[in-house]
This record gives sequence, structure tokens and C-alpha cells, in this order.
Amino acid sequence: MKNRSGEKIKLASIDELLGVVNEESAMEIEISKIHPFKNHPFKVLDDEKMQDLVESVRINGVLTPVLLRMDENEEYEMVSGHRRMHAAQLAGLTTIPAIVRELSDDDAIVAMVDANIQREELLPSEKAFAYKMKLEAMKRQGVRTDLTCVQNEHKLGKKSRELLGEQVGISSVQVTRYIRLTELIPELLDLVDNKKLQFTVAVDISYIDKEVQEWIYEYISDTGFIKPKQIAALRNQLNDGPIKQIQMLSIFNNCVMAKKVSRSLTFSEKKLTKYFPDDYTAKDMEQVIESLLEKWMQEQSC
Repeated sequence: MKNRSGEKIKLASIDELLGVVNEESAMEIEISKIHPFKNHPFKVLDDEKMQDLVESVRINGVLTPVLLRMDENEEYEMVSGHRRMHAAQLAGLTTIPAIVRELSDDDAIVAMVDANIQREELLPSEKAFAYKMKLEAMKRQGVRTDLTCVQNEHKLGKKSRELLGEQVGISSVQVTRYIRLTELIPELLDLVDNKKLQFTVAVDISYIDKEVQEWIYEYISDTGFIKPKQIAALRNQLNDGPIKQIQMLSIFNNCVMAKKVSRSLTFSEKKLTKYFPDDYTAKDMEQVIESLLEKWMQEQSC
């Protein structure tokens, strides 16, 4: 919606992003009674940012309540706030302010992903599994795809993949590519996260059988590289049927063109002057040599 001059823009608050309505109030919940969300795709790292958060919690406490739900065992499951809870534990807190809401499995997945997906510096693996979890939940939910948005505005004809792409700011094709990364063996996915394996090459590898992926990982570990044309040639060969590891290595080696050996040839002035008159310049000698070589090449082709 276009903003008219002088009109204030209303930005969503943290509570709105988490789906926390005004009527809900936070309560202190014992951290020991909270368990992480099942298959939570976002990593909680003890990095510099976590240390800053821990220091903030020590001074100010946890300012934004975490979002919990009761699971089938009537235990507390974390939906949004894994980093805040970890920081609270490191800061020595035993309780944490929380909103407890009744959520279905799919609603909880959507809320969990939406609360984390806009974070900066997400790893490709985090996006991959988050997109996959939310897409599957969206498909089960039908046209209802977000707890905090007005769903009546969504066109019924749109596919879940397209809607997800719009929500995270990428194309539906890119959503598919990210989700393909979930088909990689963990070792290769780690290489993608560490920027040692190109994203597009990793997507191509994801279509290959897991056993062959393990061979590919061994090859990368030994050589330090893998080229797109090597994977393309491998996939083309696999279309004809299974292969052995030695065959894969042969395919890879054939794809890597050997560097041309640099050849330099020099003639000393002493060698050349005995074939030319004293008044011949270097340019004169060069022209004679070139004409003789052209004649020799013509004779070789006959």
C-alpha cells in the first residue's frame, strides 16, 4: 500500500510477529520443564552474539517472552525463543517469561519458522530445513499459510511454494533449490554452510544417490575441489545405470583438462648469425624463419 504524505507507517511489533495477542499475558515458566521444538532447524551457537545476549539477560532479564505450547504429553515445547532460553540458562536463570498458547503441529511449525527466518546470517542448511518444514505445513493447512497475516487476501490459485517464496523474499524456484539441500548427506551440507561447496553444485549433487554422495565427499576431501562439469558428467552417466567408485573417479579425471605445458624456444644470436648475412637485421631473420616454417608445414600436410 502506498503511503500518503504525512501518513505514519505502522510497523509490526515483535508480539505481532510472534502472534501474541494483547489479551495474552506472560508467566514465569521453569526452564527445566521446557524442551526444544522437534526437528528445530535453526542452530543455537555459543558465538559472540550469544555472549552479548547473555550479558543483556544478566543485566535486564529476558525482555521478550518466549512462545510455548503444550504438547501431547502435556509438557512445554519451545516454539519461538530457543536462543533467549539458552542465554537465560547461561546467565544462571531458572525461569523465563513465556506465552503459552494452544497450537496444532502445523500452526506451531509456521510460527516457529516465521519467528526465525528473517534473522540475519542464516546458514543455507537452516533455510533448507526451515523452508521444507513450513512448506509441508502450508500444504497440510491449505490456503491458511501464516498465523499472523490476513489469509483472505491470498489467491486460491497460488501454490504453497509460490506463497512461501513471497513470504521469504525469493522465487519459488529458489525455494525448491534450498529444499533440495535437505537431500544431501550431512558432510556435504556442512561444506555448503562453510562456503566450500557452491550452492548450485550442491543442488545438482542432491539428486544423486547417498552412497555416491559419500564418494563425492571423499573426492572433495582428497582434491579440495569439485567442478560443475564433473557433476554434470556424473549425473549423465548415472542416467544409464549404477556405477562403481572407480568409474566415478575416471569420469571426474576425464573432465579435468590437463593444463597445457608452456613451451618456450629461443635461439642465441651466435646460432642465427651463421645462417644469415651480416647486414640482416633481427626483423629480416624473423621473416625468413617464418617463411621457411610455413613451407615446412605445407609439406607436412601433403
